[in-house]
Amino acid sequence: MSRIYEALQKAESEKKAERQPGESPLPADEPRNTSATATLPYEEPATFGGVSVDDPAPVHDLGGGLNLSAVASLPWNPAIDRLPALLERGPAVEQFRSLRSRVYEARDIRPLKSILVSSGLPQEGKSFVSANLAVSLARHKSSKVLLIDGDMRRYTLHEMLGTESHPGLAEYLAGKASAEQVMQRMAEGAAPNSVNHILSNLTFIPGGNGGDKAADLSGNPRFGELLRLAAPYFDWIIVDSSPVVPVSDGVNLARSCDGVLLVARAGVTKYAVAQRAASELRSANVLGFVLNALVENPQTSSYYGYNSNKE
Repeated sequence: MSRIYEALQKAESEKKAERQPGESPLPADEPRNTSATATLPYEEPATFGGVSVDDPAPVHDLGGGLNLSAVASLPWNPAIDRLPALLERGPAVEQFRSLRSRVYEARDIRPLKSILVSSGLPQEGKSFVSANLAVSLARHKSSKVLLIDGDMRRYTLHEMLGTESHPGLAEYLAGKASAEQVMQRMAEGAAPNSVNHILSNLTFIPGGNGGDKAADLSGNPRFGELLRLAAPYFDWIIVDSSPVVPVSDGVNLARSCDGVLLVARAGVTKYAVAQRAASELRSANVLGFVLNALVENPQTSSYYGYNSNKE
């Protein structure tokens, strides 16, 4: 080892002796020690089709009010078996009339026009209650109702009405469509006369396709703008939302609504789940719970049988 070390020292001494005075020990092309900052060339933002991904979504003018004459009329094909509130009589009809009366009572206490309907978990009947409450409210001649499918992940209200699901609320919140473009009505004569006069009072906004962006879209202030824009033209605005325990979409939408109805399914919804749902909506005006799928009271059922047979 000592000989190798001596040889290395000797070679280094000979290199130093060969250098000219003032010459740097570093090669000519070796980068000098400079400051740690570096100037990078400016990169243009990525664009797709000439539109920057950083550009905000186009915002439509909301200051001029709604032009309801521009709302499309489509050939709805309502599923009567999923909309019992369309029937003339029966226990289900009376149950939704009773719910409607409770809503009227709540409105007597404080201003109430927009109502969000939600539940703790899926499959508890919130969409069923939303659609049938809207139909029950629309039975009055002078009652104009806007039904919004706010469940942009699993939108189903269009299936009950038998109509298109796009464009819808998701496209509106993304700034891709105006309020008039996402609204639709039933074309005249598209349904039997027995339900035509009811559905003619109903305007519908389907869910659209929010997909994975549903949570972000539900927090968009355009939802509140939509309700304020629609309020002068409708007596009631019913919003079906996602369940509030697994996702936050319903909680976000509830901030813009006057009240919230929570749906629980008889024999299925756990008390802890109902408590959790109410807790998630603690900042909203929770009007109460609707108990869905309750087994009929035999006395009530026989009463309606008595009426229908006119005995």
